[in-house]
Amino acid sequence: MSAGRRSLGFSWPVLTGLAALAAPRVVLHDLRLVEEGGVVNGLLVFVPPALWIAAVLWWRPARPFRTIVVIGALYGAFLAAGHQLLWTTAFGGDAPALGGALTGIDPAAGEALLRATAALSSLVTGTLVGVVAGAVALLLTRVVPAEPGADRRRRPE
Repeated sequence: MSAGRRSLGFSWPVLTGLAALAAPRVVLHDLRLVEEGGVVNGLLVFVPPALWIAAVLWWRPARPFRTIVVIGALYGAFLAAGHQLLWTTAFGGDAPALGGALTGIDPAAGEALLRATAALSSLVTGTLVGVVAGAVALLLTRVVPAEPGADRRRRPE
């Protein structure tokens, strides 16, 4: 049994797969295929964390909060990668810039700083989504009784 499976209740491929459920929103948002505040966007925002919570309620890992925080952090990595890969497309060729004659910062260094900040922001955002969803899952695992035999269910590999 892997260390991830022992402490988090799921294997790393399953944790990554659960996090990947939230990745389509990154792509669709950056390509401007979904509108902020629209129904589709709302589904893409709320359904993946709800599925994370459902997985924890179904499989009942020993540490549900930690499990979902890890899923959220992995989602943050997907978020960061997606934003970096679609950087130019997302900004329609008018990417934000630091640098130039007024600031004295090299434009390439300014872009690197902006991209690094965006990546860090994505990691924090994903982790915070995991913290909120993990808190909900922890509360629900204490309120919703487990089905008989839930602790003996075969966990996904």
